[in-house]
Amino acid sequence: MKKTWTLEDTKSLFDKPFFDLIFEAQKKHRENFDPNKIQISTLLSIKTGSCPEDCKYCPQSARYKTGIKKQSLLELKQILKSAKNAKESGSTRFCMGAAWKNPSEKDMPYLEKIVKEVKKMGMETCMTLGSINNAQAKRLFNAGLDFYNHNLDTSENFYKHVITTRTYQERLTTLKIVRDAGMKLCSGGIIGLGENIQDRMKLLMQLSNLPKQPESVPINMLIKIKGTPMENNLNVEPFDFIRVIAATRIMLPKSYIRLSAGRTDMNDQTQAMCFMAGANSIFYGCKLLTSNNPEKESDLRLFKKLNLSPNYNQTNTTRENNLNLKNTKFNQEQYYNAGI
Repeated sequence: MKKTWTLEDTKSLFDKPFFDLIFEAQKKHRENFDPNKIQISTLLSIKTGSCPEDCKYCPQSARYKTGIKKQSLLELKQILKSAKNAKESGSTRFCMGAAWKNPSEKDMPYLEKIVKEVKKMGMETCMTLGSINNAQAKRLFNAGLDFYNHNLDTSENFYKHVITTRTYQERLTTLKIVRDAGMKLCSGGIIGLGENIQDRMKLLMQLSNLPKQPESVPINMLIKIKGTPMENNLNVEPFDFIRVIAATRIMLPKSYIRLSAGRTDMNDQTQAMCFMAGANSIFYGCKLLTSNNPEKESDLRLFKKLNLSPNYNQTNTTRENNLNLKNTKFNQEQYYNAGI
């Protein structure tokens, strides 16, 4: 039976001595996953900039002057080329993001076509398009969309200091709509928004106490973008971030926990501790929507040091999805020959 996490329980977890917490998280991780495997996803911005939302961390908001280059919906051939490159580099999931508050009805046929064509390539599919209604969610599911990403970002209490153009309840409603349509959830948060430790606890409580926990949980470290209201936020102490990863693993034991935005500011040792604490997924490639991400070669070197290998045998798909990886260029020879 799924545990219901109270604030007292969660505080007790966060208050554990650091090594006790890591040890408990590593045990929980090994109970549910191969500790030497890592799931790899690639994220592509299929529509960039001019977002009407006021998320204070986001360079794509039309309200801030961040110098971002606006881009309308990409052509299908560009998207499929990126998906092909992602698969050949070892990604098993192709994630696509559009800077919208919500997709318009006129864009739905094209979005459905994108999903169908990427699925034909033998990859899991994920989209983040803002809020969607029941009919849109069902259409995306019927097109073959496996995951829908919609982050809660932070606790309900702190949320109003980050975003005012969409309520926290709207986000929770979107998560329910996605579940009701049959898709799997990708939902997490951002550390470094100015929140306190209790806000971090409450974010994890909200995620863990959902009727069904998200199958994928991205934990982001704030990337401070010049021109956004959060460009001067304080840096996150690495051990505090690792502690959040460990608590996430314990509270959401069967979820893939993605070490997401902010990895360019983490050294190898910090990332290694995050993997030890239970993170077992990353975004691969030099861009996360519009933000920098480590180069593929850098990740390959780190994987080699840690004896991590890509997880091609995932079971957390929406449908039976027998991935055809015979033609992938990301093979064991490439993996073990990555230079250090």
